[in-house]
Amino acid sequence: MSHDLWSQNYDATCRLTQEIAENTHERNRQQRTGGNPAKLNMTLRASLQKLKQNVAQLRENLMRDSAQRHIMQAEADRRQNLVDDLSTREKRLHAFFKGDITEAEPSRSTLMTGNRAGPTMNPWVVNETEETRGLSFGEMKQQQQQIVEAQDAGLDALAAVISRQKQMGQEIGNELDEQNEIIDDLTQLVDKTDSRIKNETDKVKLVETKSASCGMLVVIVLLLIAIIVVAVWPTG
Repeated sequence: MSHDLWSQNYDATCRLTQEIAENTHERNRQQRTGGNPAKLNMTLRASLQKLKQNVAQLRENLMRDSAQRHIMQAEADRRQNLVDDLSTREKRLHAFFKGDITEAEPSRSTLMTGNRAGPTMNPWVVNETEETRGLSFGEMKQQQQQIVEAQDAGLDALAAVISRQKQMGQEIGNELDEQNEIIDDLTQLVDKTDSRIKNETDKVKLVETKSASCGMLVVIVLLLIAIIVVAVWPTG
């Protein structure tokens, strides 16, 4: 029987969300027309608190029923989705009450209908934007699809630009690598040339040293020859 009671509590919570939405709409209308919404604000705060507690209680009862195998897994999953939807609607209602979102934003949402069958009044259709006014849900879905496709096209173009920039960066990097290789080759060539110049300089110094030694030897020989000639030359 607990799962039947759970469904009853869920239905009551759905009705509470609709009541909160209607009261919030009326509160906003009074604010725009210069009325005094103080009483409605108090009622709304209490209702929002009760809604939060009801959602938490539904979630807790669902977890207990699922753990005790009172319901099948498929039914547990379905009810988990219902509770998640209620939690989302509770947060949106709270944001709508605080003024964080405008009336036009949730006007086409499932805030008060959820996944339940049957028509449900949605008082948030007022102040709808000119772009969506008069459009059916199918037309709005098509419009949103066109917007998404346009955004996708823009993202594709941006991706192409980024890809081109990446390719250019890779080409610049490759060119820099080639320039570095050329510089390395020039450095090695300069080092070899410097080494050859040093070797040739050493050879020149060695030749100069040998030349100087030979010159001195020639001078000594000439001096000896002169001495001998003077010694043997007959004196008159």
